[in-house]
Amino acid sequence: MPTKTLSKAYHLFDQANAKDPNTEEVDGAPVPKELIYGQRMTQILEKFEPQASEALKLAARSQHICRWEIPRDSYPMDRVGYLKWREDLKKFHASKASEILNNIGYDQEIIERVSFLLQKKKLKKDDETQTLEDVICLVFLKYYYEEFSAKHPDEKVIDILRKTWRKMSDKGHRAALKLSYSEKTLDLIQQALA
Repeated sequence: MPTKTLSKAYHLFDQANAKDPNTEEVDGAPVPKELIYGQRMTQILEKFEPQASEALKLAARSQHICRWEIPRDSYPMDRVGYLKWREDLKKFHASKASEILNNIGYDQEIIERVSFLLQKKKLKKDDETQTLEDVICLVFLKYYYEEFSAKHPDEKVIDILRKTWRKMSDKGHRAALKLSYSEKTLDLIQQALA
């Protein structure tokens, strides 16, 4: 069971994400994109790492907080622009989440830890940063991969799958292989891993 403060933080993160003007259809109804994304992050984290710390739970739920406020097309549409956008987003999410957590009385230590995790510091070296990355990859594979693969050429999808796989831990790989895929998307995964 989430603590009272954790529930409050989830509620405030969701409230912020509910303002996302971009929507996704869920069970036939439009839902703000980042709202459903944050909830999916929590859902997958609870399955993948039931013993997650409070900081990790907070980071997972606020992973994309208010992302639409910094649109991708506000940066040059090249690799350098993309990387700069991603870097700025990490700092933006960390600062948004910190502000909310500060307002509801979380101590500085937890706030700093959430900020550290949201900025993906020490990936592959810090267990919690790695768990957060695994969960991000699992959410992509479970909820977004099918649609993504339908929109892009196979070579690009295979390249993205390889990059995704490299970011994950062995535990993440095992969880990813247990997800259900269509024949086509499973085939692309097998090609990526071959």
